[in-house]
Amino acid sequence: MDLRDYLRVLSRRWRAIALLTLLGAGVGVLTPHTATPEYQASTEIFVSVREGADTLRLAQGNVFTQARVQSYAEVAASPLVTRHVVRTLRLDMTPTQLSHRISATTQPDTVLIRLTVTDTRPGRAARISDAVADRFAEVVRGLERPDDAETSPVRLTVTQPASVPSAPSSPRPAVNLAIGVMAGLVLGAGLAVARESMDRSVRSLQALTELLAGFGGPPVLGSIAHDPRAGRHPVAVRDDMHGLRAEGFRRLRTSLRFVDVDQPPKVIAVTSPLPREGKTSVAINLAAALAETGSSVCLVDADLRRPSTARTLGLVRDAGLTTVLIGQAEVHQVLQSAGSFSMLTSGSVPPNPTELLGSAQLRAVLRTLAEKFDHVVVDTAPVLPVADASVIASAVDGYLLVVRASRTSRDQVGATLRTLEHVGAPVLGTVLNMASSKEEGGAYGYAYEYRPQRQTTSRFSRRRGGKRVPSVGSAPTLPTPGGEPNVQAADTEEALDGKPRSMTAERSPQR
Repeated sequence: MDLRDYLRVLSRRWRAIALLTLLGAGVGVLTPHTATPEYQASTEIFVSVREGADTLRLAQGNVFTQARVQSYAEVAASPLVTRHVVRTLRLDMTPTQLSHRISATTQPDTVLIRLTVTDTRPGRAARISDAVADRFAEVVRGLERPDDAETSPVRLTVTQPASVPSAPSSPRPAVNLAIGVMAGLVLGAGLAVARESMDRSVRSLQALTELLAGFGGPPVLGSIAHDPRAGRHPVAVRDDMHGLRAEGFRRLRTSLRFVDVDQPPKVIAVTSPLPREGKTSVAINLAAALAETGSSVCLVDADLRRPSTARTLGLVRDAGLTTVLIGQAEVHQVLQSAGSFSMLTSGSVPPNPTELLGSAQLRAVLRTLAEKFDHVVVDTAPVLPVADASVIASAVDGYLLVVRASRTSRDQVGATLRTLEHVGAPVLGTVLNMASSKEEGGAYGYAYEYRPQRQTTSRFSRRRGGKRVPSVGSAPTLPTPGGEPNVQAADTEEALDGKPRSMTAERSPQR
């Protein structure tokens, strides 16, 4: 993944990142209130040599001490120092515990040693630091004194005694808060990238295109934006003629016309790898989009296990496809009107749906409908759970595969294509359903704002006989494909200043 992909992952997982960041900040804020305060007291020691009256000897002594101070620093926490300090100050700790609280540091090219003691009491920290410095000087002098000499050539002088600290060295609220925030951000970003790496679902149109290109599979014919109102308004062209979903189905309709210009598909089966991926919604809206051009369209509910088109459109389900297949009615007797297109519901749910769908009667029914209508859209069962969608391969011109964004996995898409290929079923293309506008960049933002502008009512409109008479240039009320009046067109009753105004569009800044 490149930088843009990582930024897209972070923006998509921002809730988890924000939650972990807040959690880290909370831990950073609470830590000072739960941790025991600790204080640090430091003593500084200067190391020198006693001998050397001339400049040469002084320089040699300086080089000697610089070479030795690092070794001296290691002695500060040794048992030779800690045992004496614990016994002298009568501390309630062992020499080993005291050694863990002592740190000795040196600066390069200097002869200074800084001894730092950490303790839970500020006064005791200062006393221990001074006692460690005194005992440390004695131990070093004893180590450096030759056996036949009474004094040591090395001299250690305390240049800065320890002072009682006024504030604790830890915990530090600001530092803990910064560490908590940074840890939360890093953990959240790492978790987001890890989840993205393990996520096998198809999330975007680009991902679906690359996946199908790897399989050598069918083309991607379009994507349908996710709309939370789709459950209440199943037919997009009736709910909002210029909305995202309606435009998406119009693009899908246009793409289907270019799949095979020599032999355009007439009977199209709509299916998906698994249930709850929106195949029925795509079938209904595809039928409505095809009917929008003036073509005669019939939608057939061939999902004989979980039929839902009749309930979605408010039609009668009891008499339908199964009624015709068992010879109790003719096709024209059970056809129902769904507004701009005709509907053949599923009928009663049979005990043997696969056998009925693979029968010669079904092929005869679809041929009859193909002769009567310009387009026939067949809503079938999902491919992977059952064989119902596969057995009608010989009765349809091709399949439209519905892939649900962020739900259908790559493996499921591949398994579905292999299953349909095994039975010789042509797949016309795929459509990404319930796609997020964020995943597709700015395309959906442009489509959302590219709407006909409503015209306001002119003050020159007049009433005759109690009825409003539109001024010149006003738009008439147009029926929708469902037979209902177009509310948006009805609002454009009169143009400003009595002059006709053309339909304009606002250009999105994301274009």
